[in-house]
Parts: sequence; C-alpha cells; structure tokens
Amino acid sequence: MNKAQLIAKIAAEADITKSAAGRALDALLCAIEETLVSGESMSLKGFGTFSVREREAREGRNPRTGEKMTVDARRIAKFKPSAMLVDRINGEPS
Repeated sequence: MNKAQLIAKIAAEADITKSAAGRALDALLCAIEETLVSGESMSLKGFGTFSVREREAREGRNPRTGEKMTVDARRIAKFKPSAMLVDRINGEPS
C-alpha cells in the first residue's frame, strides 16, 4: 500500500474527504517525526512503539573493494509492534 492508497482508505473509513485524510495523515507523520527527532518515543496502544536507538561506531568493509572502513555512530528509528498487532498478523484471536 502506498501513501495515496492509505489516504483513500482513511477517507473511506472515516467518511471524510481525501484532502482532509491527507492532512490528517501528514499531521500524524509529522508528530511521529518531531517526537523521534527530539529523542523521545511514541507509543500507540494496540499498534506499537516508535523509538530512537543509538547505534555505536563499528568497523565494516567496503563491499566493492573489501577494504576495511569505519562506520560512524548514528541514531536510528526503531518500531516495535505491540503484542496485539503481532497476534493479529499471525492470525491469532486478539
């Protein structure tokens, strides 16, 4: 599913216009992004938790040359699904 399809589904489910659904989706994505950029986590009950994880610097290899190189430390976004979502994905009753 792409963003346009998601907007159409939101509009149909919520009985709102596609433009209103698009603005609502953009607002949600913006809120998640701002939360993660500030280093905080966001938990949506029954869905999962978005968080930021620190990845330490490490030694890697250039795949083309095989030469050793240092991969810098960085912060990455992480998503952990809720137990309810995992159960639904696996077809188990919630």
